[in-house]
Amino acid sequence: MAAGPPPAGPPPAAAPRRVWRTGSPAATQALAEALGRVARPGDVVLLVGPLGAGKTCFVQGLARALGVTTPVKSPTFVLLVEHHGRVPLAHVDLYRLDGARSLDDLGLEEQTDTHVLAVEWGEKLEGRVDDGLVVELAEDGAEGRAIVARSLGERGRELLKAWGEAAPA
Repeated sequence: MAAGPPPAGPPPAAAPRRVWRTGSPAATQALAEALGRVARPGDVVLLVGPLGAGKTCFVQGLARALGVTTPVKSPTFVLLVEHHGRVPLAHVDLYRLDGARSLDDLGLEEQTDTHVLAVEWGEKLEGRVDDGLVVELAEDGAEGRAIVARSLGERGRELLKAWGEAAPA
């Protein structure tokens, strides 16, 4: 008698996730600041959402907690801006980038050891990152946002847990 396929094990566990709702840009930045307080060099934050969802607003709050004092604007046309603070921040915008070759040309691997990496249009990198956070932003009312964060890998789980504990109630 031929042996059939092995019995299926339990389904893989879903990645840990958290959901927040903010009522204003200031509240979105405050939530991001909580993430910045627990972030460290090497952490990767992939930001996902349509135009106007608040990705750059989120990075502004993150940067403030990292001790960045220079203005944080969307790096759409320059692709990558480094900001110096208590923890260096590499702010990346992949909106205008097409193809894997273009991603390789950015040299993001060089940034990940020494910076917190915040990537707008992060869905373009998601298959290449195995540890970090994916933060999805969506409009929720006129100025509010629904923010869903899910972890990738062990450091992503640790970071999501620490952020959840540090986040405003």
